[in-house]
Amino acid sequence: MTDERREAETPGAACRIVPGSHASPQAGVDRDAYRRLEILERYRTIAMVGLSSDPYRPSYFAATYLQREGYRIVPVNPRYAGQTILGETVYASLRDIPFPVDIVDIFRGPEHVPPLVEDAIAIGAKVVWMQLGVRHPEAAARARAAGLEVVEDRCAKVEHARFFGKMSTVGLNAGVVSSRRDLPGRPKPSSGGFGRR
Repeated sequence: MTDERREAETPGAACRIVPGSHASPQAGVDRDAYRRLEILERYRTIAMVGLSSDPYRPSYFAATYLQREGYRIVPVNPRYAGQTILGETVYASLRDIPFPVDIVDIFRGPEHVPPLVEDAIAIGAKVVWMQLGVRHPEAAARARAAGLEVVEDRCAKVEHARFFGKMSTVGLNAGVVSSRRDLPGRPKPSSGGFGRR
């Protein structure tokens, strides 16, 4: 069986975007998802605004995952300026970073987005990425008008895991979606129905 045929017979293959394919999205494929995939493939340096040094915070978890996947994470947080997080120097602001960054990933509330967009424009970033729950239509419009790509209300870590088959890394199984999970050493449920012994 050819790889193409095996791919076509895989459940969900019709709506999957294959990383690295660089094919244009087909009918029925979420064009925004395709655009996010292209961003994650093209750009490798991410300034993470609001990155915490606390390993239990979502920003730290996301940064650890993305760094492990080969992205350079540049921490931006005035509270930790001059210290290091994940082996990288922390900067007080985007404008303090002495080298180019591709993506500005915002882990701050919507009220903080407009000045961060202005900073992203000033430093020549290519993308403004607002994390889950963060939207700011006016700031997004300003970024687009300045030529930046914008992603709102999405987690870069979750999107990467979704596109590159790493959902188990974020606590989800990338295979068949089911409420049942087979655990090692535990007998498989019988096909006789619920509650039967």
